Amino acid sequence: MKRLALTVAFAAFTALPAVACEGIHIHDAYARASTAMSQSGAAFMQIINHGTVDRRLIGARSDIAERVELHTHIEDAAGVMRMVEVEEGFVIPADGEHLLARGGDHIMFLGLTRPMQQGDEITVTLIFEEGDDMDIVIPVDLERMPAAHGDHSHGQSHGHSHGHSHDHSHGHSHN
Repeated sequence: MKRLALTVAFAAFTALPAVACEGIHIHDAYARASTAMSQSGAAFMQIINHGTVDRRLIGARSDIAERVELHTHIEDAAGVMRMVEVEEGFVIPADGEHLLARGGDHIMFLGLTRPMQQGDEITVTLIFEEGDDMDIVIPVDLERMPAAHGDHSHGQSHGHSHGHSHDHSHGHSHN
């Protein structure tokens, strides 16, 4: 009987994020900044929707930064990749997923309130259009190599204000 009670208690504890945001699960989340002196950083993850209706991530918040925004990269008419805010958010399709990855969609931390150091953990609240918020703890992983699609060094301070457009074509390579 004690074993059953522990099993039920463990299942209830581990199911809390799913209950807090119906059917949504987060996989392989990590955050990074490009240098210790960076004024910005980013978080990446796979958002999985096990539900039967589409969900929309419309924002995020964290005490790691003064501002937290949803961003993506787009190519402008001159072929330059620019980072822009996605005010409408990201749709996570029913029984599907949405990937937040380097060089693509991501959560951007602007005006870091403290350095992001290897092994630190940051708490981020994901805000969904349907009124659900989901708190997650994301490890800082400064050593993870970028995916094959490349990296646009989110945490680099470019010496300009962080409005809604960022030019990442400063003549240096993005490893």
